[in-house]
Amino acid sequence: MIDITLPDGSVRQFGQSVTVHDVAKDIGKGLARATLAGEVDGELVDGSYSIQSNCTLRIITDRDPEGLDIIRHSTAHLLAQAVKDLYPEAQVTIGPVIENGFYYDFSYPLGFGEEDLHKIEARMVALAKADLEVRRIVENRDSAVQRFKEIGEEYKAEIIGEIPGGEPITLYSQGDFVDLCRGPHVPSTGHLKAFKLTQLAGAYWRGDSNREMLQRVYGTAWPNQKELDAYLHRKEEAEKRDHRKLGRQLDLFHFQEDAPGMVFWHRDGWALYTVVERHVRSLLREYDYEEVQTPQLMDRSMWKRSGHWDKFRQHMFTTHIDDRDYVIKPMNCPGHVQIFNQGLKSYRDLPLRIAEFGLVHRNEPSGTLHGLLRARRFTQDDAHVFCTQDQLREEVATLIDLTYRMYRDFGFEDIEVALSTRPDERVGEDALWDVAEDALAQALIDKKIPYKVQKGEGAFYGPKHEFVLRDSIGRRWQCGTIQVDFSMPGRLGAHYVSEDGKKVVPVMIHRAILGSLERFIGILLEDTEGRLPVWLAPIQVVIMNIADQHAGYASEVEKALTKQGIRAETDLRNEKIGYKIRHHTLRRIPYLLVVGEREVADQTIAVRTREGRDLGVVPLGDFAGMMEDRTSNHGIETIGGLKDSGS
Repeated sequence: MIDITLPDGSVRQFGQSVTVHDVAKDIGKGLARATLAGEVDGELVDGSYSIQSNCTLRIITDRDPEGLDIIRHSTAHLLAQAVKDLYPEAQVTIGPVIENGFYYDFSYPLGFGEEDLHKIEARMVALAKADLEVRRIVENRDSAVQRFKEIGEEYKAEIIGEIPGGEPITLYSQGDFVDLCRGPHVPSTGHLKAFKLTQLAGAYWRGDSNREMLQRVYGTAWPNQKELDAYLHRKEEAEKRDHRKLGRQLDLFHFQEDAPGMVFWHRDGWALYTVVERHVRSLLREYDYEEVQTPQLMDRSMWKRSGHWDKFRQHMFTTHIDDRDYVIKPMNCPGHVQIFNQGLKSYRDLPLRIAEFGLVHRNEPSGTLHGLLRARRFTQDDAHVFCTQDQLREEVATLIDLTYRMYRDFGFEDIEVALSTRPDERVGEDALWDVAEDALAQALIDKKIPYKVQKGEGAFYGPKHEFVLRDSIGRRWQCGTIQVDFSMPGRLGAHYVSEDGKKVVPVMIHRAILGSLERFIGILLEDTEGRLPVWLAPIQVVIMNIADQHAGYASEVEKALTKQGIRAETDLRNEKIGYKIRHHTLRRIPYLLVVGEREVADQTIAVRTREGRDLGVVPLGDFAGMMEDRTSNHGIETIGGLKDSGS
C-alpha cells in the first residue's frame, strides 16, 4: 500500500502507483479539473507525476502562488509555440517568469511589430482553446542537442550543450511544439484562460552586448479574466502615475546621460525631499538616535574586513588615489561601526542608536535604472542599533513600532511583513542565527503582526524583517528592513565592557524604514498621482490676483502665510483668473486662493481646492489657522464645513 499524506493530515491509501491527478480525482472531480501540479515531499511536480511510495502531497491549483507561476511559465511556452506557428524561421531562446508575467526572447532578424503582437496573441488564444495535452519528455543531453539542431534551434542546442552530460534533460511538448524546460507545466493548454501580450523590446543573447540582439516579447497571465482585467487596469493607472512623467510635469527633478542614475532635484522637488527628511529627523530625535555623517570614500581594506567586498564588489564604484584603492560608499554600516569604536563602551552605554541620512553610490546595471525607483546615487534613512543580546528583542519591538508609525504618517496603512531567514551562503555560527531569527519572529508574535517566512532570503550576515507597502492601486512596494547582525561588529573590532568586566561583541541591528528617500518619494508620487497631502506638498498655497490693483494684497497674503511657515507663492501674471486656476490645478497645488475687490476690502480670501471645490470666502486668519493645524498634525482638517483637498 502507498500512504499519501495531505496537508490537513489525512492519509489516502492506494494499492499501486498513482499520479498526482489520480489523487486529486480520488478527492473530488472539481479538484481534479482544477489541478495544475503537485508538491510531493516538498518538490513541485507535474500532475502526471507517478507516485511510487509513501509521501506528503499538496495539490497545486491556480489559487496557490506556485500555481500562478506555473500558469505564467506555461503561457510563455504557448507564446513560443504561437511564434513558431506563424514565423517558422524564428528561433526560440529563453522564456522565464517575471513579476506579473513572463517574457520570451526570439531570434528573428525581420523583427516583430505591433501588428505581429496582435497576430501572435490571437494564435495563442486559438492554441489555448484547442486544449492541447502538455507532455513531459526525458532525454539524455546528446540526443536533446541533436533534436534541436535538426529543427534549426541553435540557441536551444547551445543551452543544452552546456548542461553536464550526466543530467537528464526534460522537454515539454504540446502539439508539434517541443521546448526545453525543467517544469512543471499545466496539464493542457486549456488551463491558460487569461493572458495578454504587453510590449516588445530588444535584448542581447545572454545579456552580452557582443552577442546577437534578440526580440523580447513581454506578456502577462492570470488565472481568470477578472484578475487579468484588474491587472491591466492597475497597469494603465501606473502608467498615468509614472513618477518620471510627474517629475517633468510638476517640475520636480530630471535625469540626464551626463550622470546616469543620479537625480537633478529642482526647487519644488528639493522642497519635497527636505520635508520628508525633516519628518524622519523629528522621529529620530523622539526615539533617541544620534545623527552622524560618515565619509564618502574609505579604503578598500575596510570593505574587505566587513565582508562587503566579496559579496558586493560588482556594485561598488572604486577610485585610486595616492597609491591607495578606495571604495565610494555603497552602504553606511562599516562607517557606523567606526563611530561606535571611538572610545571605550560599557554595557551602560547600550543600546546606542546611530542614524545617518547616508548618501551612497551603487553601480547598478544601466538596464535596471528606473528614475527614482532604481538609481545609482541615493540617500538611505539608515540607522544601526548596537545592543546586548538581552536588549535585542525589546529593540526590535521598538523598531517595529517606529516603522509602522512612519508609514502611517505618510498615509500607508496596508503593510505586509516577511521574515527572511538564513541563506546557504552565510557567516556566523548557527546558534547565533537561532537567536537572531527567534528575536525577529517573537517580536512580531508579541505584537500580533501576521508574517510570512521567506526561507533562505536573509542577508549573508543575518536574518531580517522586510516591510511591504500596498499603494492606492494595489501595487506592493518593499521598503523597510530590520536586520540582526552578530558578525560585522566583531569583524570590524567592535566591543563593549560587560558588567563582569569582559569584552563582548555587541549585537548590531541594521534598519532602514523608507529604504532610500529618493525611491520613497517616487512611491509617494505614484501612490498619490502627484496630489500629495498638504503637509508634503512642495508649494501648499498659490495666491492669485484677479486684476493688477489686487497684486499688493496678494503679496501681503503670501508674506503672512510664509511667516507662519506655510509654503506659499503668488501668481501676479497679467492672465485671466480661469487660466491661472487651471495652470495651478495641473501643478497639483492643494489650495488656490483668489483675491479681488471684495477680498481686498474685507481682508478675506476665496478658497478653492485642486479638486475644483469652492470652499467659499473666509478670513485670512481662519485659513492660516487651519493650515497650521494641517501642516503640524498631518490630519484631515475642515474649512467651511468641507474636507480639504489634502485628505
